Amino acid sequence: MIDYLIIGSGLAGIAFSEVALQNGKSIFVMDNNSQNSSKIAGGLYNPVILKRFSEVWKAEEQLLLMESFYDAVESKLKTKVDFKKPILRKFFSVEEQNNWFAASDKKTLAPFLSTELVTKKYSGIESPYNYGEVLQTGHVDTAVLLKNYREYLLKSGIFAEMPFEYRILEIFSDHIRYKDIEAKNIVFAEGFGMHSNPYFRHLPLDGTKGELFIIKAPELVLDVILNTSVFILPLGNDLFKVGATYNWKEKTDLPTEEGRLELIDRIKEIITCDFEIVEHFAGVRPTVKDRRPLVGTHADYHSIHILNGLGTRGVMLGPSMAKELFNYIENKIPLDKEIDIKRFLPKGQK
Repeated sequence: MIDYLIIGSGLAGIAFSEVALQNGKSIFVMDNNSQNSSKIAGGLYNPVILKRFSEVWKAEEQLLLMESFYDAVESKLKTKVDFKKPILRKFFSVEEQNNWFAASDKKTLAPFLSTELVTKKYSGIESPYNYGEVLQTGHVDTAVLLKNYREYLLKSGIFAEMPFEYRILEIFSDHIRYKDIEAKNIVFAEGFGMHSNPYFRHLPLDGTKGELFIIKAPELVLDVILNTSVFILPLGNDLFKVGATYNWKEKTDLPTEEGRLELIDRIKEIITCDFEIVEHFAGVRPTVKDRRPLVGTHADYHSIHILNGLGTRGVMLGPSMAKELFNYIENKIPLDKEIDIKRFLPKGQK
């Protein structure tokens, strides 16, 4: 009997797999490769919501854990995935500058917002009002992370690419059985695929479709991540990842003409040089209306757990939420009420 059967190998599934392995637990991971939001994600980590100049929930705690988590993953995979890089917010007015400095005076934001304007001029961008620099930022190459971590699991004999059939899951008082696998626990980390899960589909997981480009812009010279209405992430060789859109109605992984036009308009607001669209991606992020993850254990089946709803900040949230769930299962440490799925139970059942 193994300790954990993990369904899903996106950012949530990988985070829980790594936490379990670091703690000496035996695992097996299954994925049907139907969800691609982690694979195509921008992968940015940023402790500040730049639209409103407010702090990301528990940002300091997440950043601290995230750094040691990705250090360990890089050492295990012998592959670089975490790239520390400044994020600059382009200002479009004096009022935006003033809002930035007002935000930087707040105790929770002071560690993350530089009080010195960045006046550097970048080829291909007009910036008469300069930039603000966010500190402790960068990006995780999610495509490389997912590919290499799955290969590591496969070489270790603990990964299978196959669909999960809920109807044949057998549940006992202290373990589960799935085909020839017996495990003390099963963790569902399926992203938007949770809507097919009979044990958790009652939870209010919403899907937010995001579309991204890879563009080629030889005249754009940028050694930082630019984040305004969209982010522009330099990839090298005159290539840049640009995104993302937010569509709460459509729930497919197919790029749309509407998304293409929106991204083109946003890019033209920021850069002044020509660009060519090399690739156009789309994916559905697993989001929750209260902007908190879905973490916890099924009300009736104590061996069935969920780690989901990481939304747009999966690279930051994943390690800390995986640790919270692991400690809850193994050490009976109560979950933060803001992430516990019990928050959606009727009042009398909480």
